[in-house]
Amino acid sequence: MSRIYMIRHGRPASSWGGEDHDPGLDAVGAEQARAVADLLLALSAAARPSRVVSSPLRRCRETAQPLAEALGVGIEIDPRVGEIPTPIALAPEERPAWLRAAFEGRWRDIRGDLDYAAWVQTVAQGVAAHPGAAVFSHFVALNAAVSAATGGEQVAAFRPDHVSVTVFDMVDGDLILVAKGREASTQVL
Repeated sequence: MSRIYMIRHGRPASSWGGEDHDPGLDAVGAEQARAVADLLLALSAAARPSRVVSSPLRRCRETAQPLAEALGVGIEIDPRVGEIPTPIALAPEERPAWLRAAFEGRWRDIRGDLDYAAWVQTVAQGVAAHPGAAVFSHFVALNAAVSAATGGEQVAAFRPDHVSVTVFDMVDGDLILVAKGREASTQVL
């Protein structure tokens, strides 16, 4: 199957700038993880994902766990669908402001020690490498995959809500956007 479901993680126990740099899910996030698993399991057998892939970060792994358990599969970890890398010289408390500035611009204009336009392609390759999978990832990585699939340059192509499901197909080796997931009704920034 060439369909790929990319899911933003559930609501984390803490957000940007918190003391825990790898938070798990809070109670709402855990319920969201169960609900998105039920949603994907309700798809027809032909459309249902058969693999579960996750960013290395805890909030994504915990969101992926209910689906993996229901499917009887392990969670495959792929760092390419992980969180956007922060510049090395940036202190943790500076990350929120850096992200806000990044969201307002284009991939090639993000300041840091990485080519973020190239990072977009790395994310897209990570997603494309998992046909037939549910890929659990992050707000910025979802935007990167959408940008790669559509040729967009804006960092914030859309605002995926927690456990929002974005659908891609692989067609002749290209990642094609089928449908963006549900957007957040409030600002994520």
